[in-house]
Amino acid sequence: MHKLVILLFATKSPTFDTRWPEFLHAAERIPGLRREATSHVSRLLYGELRCELIHELFFDNFADLDRGLKSPEGERAGQILQAITGGRMVLLLADHSEDELQRIHSFQRAPDSDSQP
Repeated sequence: MHKLVILLFATKSPTFDTRWPEFLHAAERIPGLRREATSHVSRLLYGELRCELIHELFFDNFADLDRGLKSPEGERAGQILQAITGGRMVLLLADHSEDELQRIHSFQRAPDSDSQP
């Protein structure tokens, strides 16, 4: 799976609340989109990046993501996003994988009975 990660820095502008749904509706029409997620950043624990909102658009593979972003729907969503943010954003493309905790635990070895602390 591949995703477009959008990091937004300023969401307190007077027009953000009215324009953000417009972007979401446009993005939801992008061909190949499988799901999306939005995270409102509540606290910065470490580092310099101070974004307020993270939005992710998920696609089955890079080719679908690339086609989707280059489609008229993808270009329209990009134009709206640019207008909302005035370019104050970061866009990342990422290869995405997830694993269930139960599966992760299945790979952990049981402690040796001979090992000492």
